[in-house]
Amino acid sequence: MKPKEVVEKWVEAFNEGNAEKISAFYHPDAINHQVANDPVEGIDAIKEMFKAEFNTADMTCIPENIFEDGEWAILEWKDPLGLRGCGFFHITDGKIKFQRGYWDKLSFLRLHDLPIPES
Repeated sequence: MKPKEVVEKWVEAFNEGNAEKISAFYHPDAINHQVANDPVEGIDAIKEMFKAEFNTADMTCIPENIFEDGEWAILEWKDPLGLRGCGFFHITDGKIKFQRGYWDKLSFLRLHDLPIPES
C-alpha cells in the first residue's frame, strides 16, 4: 500500500475512534510525536495514547490535502470545530514507522472544554 493510501485508511480508523484498529497501522517500534506532547514509542503505548484521547474528546479528522513523497505522506487536516493541523507520516512496509503532528493544543483544550495545564 502506498503511503497516501495508508494515511487515507488511518484517517478512516481515526474517525471511528477505534484505538485497536488505528494502532494496527503502526510498526511495533513506531514513534508518534505530536509537537504539543512528548513522543510516544511503541505500538502498545501508541494504542494506549489513542484509547485515552478517544475517551477524552470526540475528534474528527477532515483531510484537506494528502501529499506523498517516497516513503512519506503529509496530511493537512481540519476538524468540524475549526481546529487545523498537519501530520507527517514515514511509512515503511505499509506501516507507520514515525509520525509527527502539528496542531494548537491550547485551542484543542478550549474547544473541548478540557482543563488547561498550569505552566
